Amino acid sequence: MIFIKGSHRVIAFIYHVIHSELRHATLPCQLPTITTAPISTDPKLQNTHKSKHNQTHKISLMDVKLRTARSLVSKLSSVSVQTRSEALKELRLITKHDADSRPLVADVGAIPYLAETLFGSSPDFQDDAAATLLNISISCRQSLISTRGLLDAISHALRHHSSPTSSATAVQSSAGTLHSLLVVEDYRPIIGAKRDIVYSLIDIVKSPKLPPRSVKDALKALFGIALCPSNRASLVELGAVPALFTLLVNDGRLGIVEDATAVIAQVAGCEESADAFRRVAGVRVLADLLDFSTGSSLRSRENAVSALLNLTRCSGERAVVEVREEGLGVVDGIADVAENGGPKGNSKGVALLKVIDGGNRSISSIFRDPRFDSLLRQSSLN
Repeated sequence: MIFIKGSHRVIAFIYHVIHSELRHATLPCQLPTITTAPISTDPKLQNTHKSKHNQTHKISLMDVKLRTARSLVSKLSSVSVQTRSEALKELRLITKHDADSRPLVADVGAIPYLAETLFGSSPDFQDDAAATLLNISISCRQSLISTRGLLDAISHALRHHSSPTSSATAVQSSAGTLHSLLVVEDYRPIIGAKRDIVYSLIDIVKSPKLPPRSVKDALKALFGIALCPSNRASLVELGAVPALFTLLVNDGRLGIVEDATAVIAQVAGCEESADAFRRVAGVRVLADLLDFSTGSSLRSRENAVSALLNLTRCSGERAVVEVREEGLGVVDGIADVAENGGPKGNSKGVALLKVIDGGNRSISSIFRDPRFDSLLRQSSLN
């Protein structure tokens, strides 16, 4: 088969199936008599006929897509390496460009084959299988999460991220599939309970030689896991805090810093985070992000405020004192987020100022800035 780039390959492949079926069809010995009905001039009847024609055409096209999916999935068990390779590439292409085909591919049993391929030694096979799973996850999350062994296969791909037989893009697609599944709130505790997955994602964050895309995809998956409060203690236990803060200190790339601070903000929302943050001077690092001289993005500063707020709420007065000890720089940065951030940044900035203030207007009396009074009054109205 000739491979064509883009969505044209999908059309070409479906055309190939249709053409093949027509070529092998048996023609009747005698042509049937064709009776033509008079053409109606009634617009309503014409629209009805047109609607029925479109519906029939749509059903016919879906039938072809279903047969195409079955044909390709059947080839995944072929003894021929080339046949399996071509089938994987076609499934990857179709599930990327044709949303209608994703549930069809899932329904005809592709997912177990794709998951099993992630355990293989061929980087190309892993790449195509992982990308296809990611494409399917856009439309068929329930089919994926309910497939026995899928999470184990994804864990294997992530765990061997530095193996010579591993594909970097397969690692990225596997992390991306997790992120897609974690959109569903009910799946977060299920995935978070897989400690091998959590550990592998943290290990990717700790690996400076991996492509930035791998790190970003791992951070997005960790963020989805951390959105579930019951997962946060495990994240701390498995070493997420030092890994994330090391990334903040050593990696200045904008997107990675923003994603890392987003995960930190969620992980801070548990009692177990207090000691872990203290061991890495977490409050000081977050305070530095709020300093204007560091040039941090607004999103990073909003995440830093969110992290400090969660830390003070979950870790008690000691964390509040540590934030206060950072002085005018951190308070000024919090106030700026409260004034110039989005709605969430505003509410969290005001809430953090109120926590630091302790209800006795100590901020405005110490730093003698009238805007603090205004922000604190705003907090009392909310």
